[in-house]
Amino acid sequence: MDFPVFHLDFIGNRLLVAITAITHVVINHPMAVGAVPLVTFLEWRAHRRGDPALDQLAYRLTFVFFIITTSVGALTGVGIWFTAALVNPEAIGSLLRVFFWAWFLEWFVFVIEVALILFYFLTWKTWRNERKMAHIRTGLFLSIFSWFTMAIITGILGFMMNSGDWVPFIREWSPRSGMLTAFFNPLYAPQLVFRTPLALLGAGLFFLFLVPFFTAKGSGLRAWSARTLGIWILLWLPPTAAGALWYWRRIPEFMTAHAPVALATQNYTSWYGTILQVLLAAVLVIALIASLAALLPQRLPRAATVFAFVLSVALLGTFERVREFIRKPFVIEDYLYANGFRLDHYPLYAEKGVLPYATFVSSRNVEAAGQVEAGRDIFLLTCSRCHTVNGINSVNAKFSDLFPGGPWQQEQISAYIGNMHNIRPFMPPFPGTPAERDALAAFILSEQEGQRRYEGAQSAGVKSVSER
Repeated sequence: MDFPVFHLDFIGNRLLVAITAITHVVINHPMAVGAVPLVTFLEWRAHRRGDPALDQLAYRLTFVFFIITTSVGALTGVGIWFTAALVNPEAIGSLLRVFFWAWFLEWFVFVIEVALILFYFLTWKTWRNERKMAHIRTGLFLSIFSWFTMAIITGILGFMMNSGDWVPFIREWSPRSGMLTAFFNPLYAPQLVFRTPLALLGAGLFFLFLVPFFTAKGSGLRAWSARTLGIWILLWLPPTAAGALWYWRRIPEFMTAHAPVALATQNYTSWYGTILQVLLAAVLVIALIASLAALLPQRLPRAATVFAFVLSVALLGTFERVREFIRKPFVIEDYLYANGFRLDHYPLYAEKGVLPYATFVSSRNVEAAGQVEAGRDIFLLTCSRCHTVNGINSVNAKFSDLFPGGPWQQEQISAYIGNMHNIRPFMPPFPGTPAERDALAAFILSEQEGQRRYEGAQSAGVKSVSER
């Protein structure tokens, strides 16, 4: 707790990270990882067929994903580091300590990947004839390096969900506290086996969406491209489904139990089965559109390619949202809670409190006179990484639902905070002392009262205007 707390009370810290991360994954998987081998295959086919029109189409497709990945993709990649370090510096610091050399290697590979994509794109029109195969080999090397970056990051993502046999550094190094044990965690292989065909599948849907913009309606090139991409999508659907099933079965049971809330939110958990059916239907629709493209490419409407691409983005975004949520209450399983507090530090905080160990706080007085001010600091330290006061996922709204009608009692709120992790197992336990818990309850109660006064003033204002 040596860092000042960053907090956005409108959208919340959690949503800030989610928007950045999901945007990056939606770009990275189909465009940076999956698109490169696909466009290299199209270039090779154009070379074998002696088809300059197909080669030009492959170049235009490359131009689109080149621009997107080197602008929005790169910005959101850096944005993940920036937002995550702002919101939960303890998590980033812990991951850097464990995976320093893995991330060093990933950054090194990423630099090579960027150099290769620049080289691959800029030499497309100059490396022709006898140099064409050398250019295609450059695309193969780029494909390998693009996949390698994902393979490294997947190890870190898997570790955050299931740390396996890894134990934290305590006093001396042991194999079980090393990077390799953490990297080759139980979820590494199944997640990589799932993400690899998913990226290639996404690339096919992305290109199927783009092809009508670069080819003439009814042309042979459009029909050939649609048929090829339809076959490509159908080929990668089964391994994606098999990887997803393997991955799901390896996720810890307590995490899969959070799936209804992760997918449907707390208010709509009864819709969980229906939403699963909708997601399955979306996959079947994608398969149907790909089959139409493969069998009857001339009859494939442009709207269908757009719809399939939108569905793929929605499915990928849903997967990332669920994956991030179900690992709660941890951000690193059995090591660091989502609130930024280490599991092994909890006994100390329960005895001494969190405020004495926090550098950037305005008050450490949890007595009656200073409860509200101290409670605000406790909220920022223990709650703000997932909750706002009055914005999205606000504590005001949560306690209004819990105690409808009011008036709220400090004892009620404090007691619930002390027991909330048993009622909602995806929430971490409160880390502080009972006095700090009471101060947090006092702060929430003061915000509730302020909100009621504001709503009353608004209502009175509307009434006075209507009377006039």
